[in-house]
Amino acid sequence: MPKMKTHSGAKKRFKKTATGKLRGRHGMTSHILEKKSARRKRKLGRPVAVAKSDQKRVREMLGK
Repeated sequence: MPKMKTHSGAKKRFKKTATGKLRGRHGMTSHILEKKSARRKRKLGRPVAVAKSDQKRVREMLGK
């Protein structure tokens, strides 16, 4: 049986922290930025923990 391959898109977008949590980037950051406040855009630029409902799927894609 061949090994499972890591999902190439997922490994570029998500990172596992030292404590085992998953981090990823915020959405809503690529276009229609004029109407968003500087404060909101600044906060969206920082990584965030992956939602509980998505963690299982992301872990499977990362093979961890």
